Amino acid sequence: MEVLSCSSVPNSNIVFLRTKCARKSLNLSCVNLSGLRKRKILCARIKARTRFSWSKHPHESSQPKMLCRSYGGYVIDGEEGGSVSISESGESASKVQIPGLPDESNGESSAQISSCFWEWKPKLSVHYEKAGSENVNSPPVLFLPGFGVGSFHYEKQLKDLGRDYRVWAIDFLGQGMSLPVEDPTSHSKEGNDSDGKDSSWGFGDETEPWASELVYSIDLWQDQVRYFIEQVIGEPVYIVGNSLGGFVALYFAACNPELVKGVTLLNASPFWGFFPNPIRSPRLAKMFPWSGKFPLPDSVRKLTKFVWQKISDPESIGDILRQVYADHTTNVDDVFCRIVETTRHPAAAASFASIMFAPQGKLSFSEALTRCHMNSVPVCLMYGKEDPWVKPVWGLEVKKRVPDAPYYEISPAGHCPHDEVPEVVNFLLRGWIKNLETEGLVALPLVGEADSIGEDNVVKDLEFVREGSKKSVSVRLYGSPSSVLDRITSLFKPVTVKA
Repeated sequence: MEVLSCSSVPNSNIVFLRTKCARKSLNLSCVNLSGLRKRKILCARIKARTRFSWSKHPHESSQPKMLCRSYGGYVIDGEEGGSVSISESGESASKVQIPGLPDESNGESSAQISSCFWEWKPKLSVHYEKAGSENVNSPPVLFLPGFGVGSFHYEKQLKDLGRDYRVWAIDFLGQGMSLPVEDPTSHSKEGNDSDGKDSSWGFGDETEPWASELVYSIDLWQDQVRYFIEQVIGEPVYIVGNSLGGFVALYFAACNPELVKGVTLLNASPFWGFFPNPIRSPRLAKMFPWSGKFPLPDSVRKLTKFVWQKISDPESIGDILRQVYADHTTNVDDVFCRIVETTRHPAAAASFASIMFAPQGKLSFSEALTRCHMNSVPVCLMYGKEDPWVKPVWGLEVKKRVPDAPYYEISPAGHCPHDEVPEVVNFLLRGWIKNLETEGLVALPLVGEADSIGEDNVVKDLEFVREGSKKSVSVRLYGSPSSVLDRITSLFKPVTVKA
């Protein structure tokens, strides 16, 4: 294991680019702080050209506003600079005041984020961010990102939770800043018809030796997480994953329960991969001659270039963000900038093709969930109710399979609740970890002495301050049928008092 570089990044608006130097070799001189100023300037230019607006029409205001609309019975009514109130007709919910994110403008200190590279294998360097290294006696927490984003999507968690815990967030290989630093393919003299005009990597006709077995698959990412925990973190972790990251988190926990203290799923994708796994379905897999390895076949190259041109367009990226974020007051400028910048990496298009054609994992989501349940791996569910992709029914299905898992349904929140309502997710995550670390002596979040979470559920409004304005989000806790009995029997457990 080798950590190639690790530098503090006080400003989250920095986008790291693979420079010509970094393409040849990842060493300290190529990825240290000396390049931050140029990268920051470049990112600022990108923002100036492609700044995200919630409005698709130029004559409308570019300032995001919360629109009055209904989401499944919840009424969202707010104006910029005011408060947002959420209520459900026919049901009252008590309010709970929770902390906001650290406000540096008011003198509140946030955890410092360090940006690092870890060389896992030759030519395969993993980018990650970390915070809270000084919290040596606190539990470690690892965040796994969704598809198309990276560790930057968890900076609101690193800055806040890094004040109490040791926190890491990684970029999966083939995404974010863990894209290759060299072209995984080369052109033979006969096959090189580009004459240098095509700057995209991965479209050559011969595979470089280091990339001969490279496929950006679920199993690769599961191995990446395992080695990262063993070699960089060095102890079992609480693992948190959103969307694709949720699938990988559960898959990893099923395969490596000894390295996991608990799993939190944030709108986890319940499936991943379109093509059969050669171990599970060898005959069916033979029907598909290409499984995501380099180089790309000619037919796949043409399809990839066509599709990539469409989906990497900033307007298409903006359309996706408009779909997955329910609260259009959320500032996603930095997320938008980072995604756009990643699409400009020369390896991005071919990496996307490898991901899309990679085989499914050895375990399905359902099988991974069963294994976690059999191995008594604690699971916590936090799902945004207004997610247009992974709808709450998927979270409820997981809840049915793992009845003891607390299920928090957050509204309004879409596919990325950790970025949309980080105050709520951080509050719930802190409470869940404390509940596990104290073996139940600290109650789960939202469970008070007068609450019953058996057949009934807990519904509360969580109120917090963001940028000087109060906001309120409704959270429903679907409790465990056995929780009431557990709480009664816990009263008779002996209490150990430390001297």
